[in-house]
Amino acid sequence: MADALAAPRLLLGFDYGTKQIGVAVGQAVTGQARELCTLRAQNGVPDWAQVERLIAEWKPDAIVVGLPLNMDGTPSEMSARAEKFARRLNGRFNLPVHTHDERLTTFEAKGERMARGGQRGTYRDNPVDAIAAALLLQGWLEANT
Repeated sequence: MADALAAPRLLLGFDYGTKQIGVAVGQAVTGQARELCTLRAQNGVPDWAQVERLIAEWKPDAIVVGLPLNMDGTPSEMSARAEKFARRLNGRFNLPVHTHDERLTTFEAKGERMARGGQRGTYRDNPVDAIAAALLLQGWLEANT
């Protein structure tokens, strides 16, 4: 019974990138995740005050960061940076941080954007980062709840 009490109920998911970081929110009770916003980043560093406001507003029990693996499952160049971002989230906010394989989420997110009526080539105006964050968080919820 103690495990049920310790299980995260509300989670924030982050799709890490060097220019933009997608953010999503998910609930273990419903098993659903949805996109929240996209944060700007400079060389992979977000505005930590924005991240802090999201943490304060949503009060998550845990955080999930997408781990960009190569198609064969090996770490990519970005994997180390995403893991460093995950460690910084843990250190700054003292919350459990999990990583989750995010292979193909950006590809899937682009398809989702198109299905919603988005146009090709308008990435700057219609980024897919938050959709990708929701997809990776949804995958983590399906695998862990």
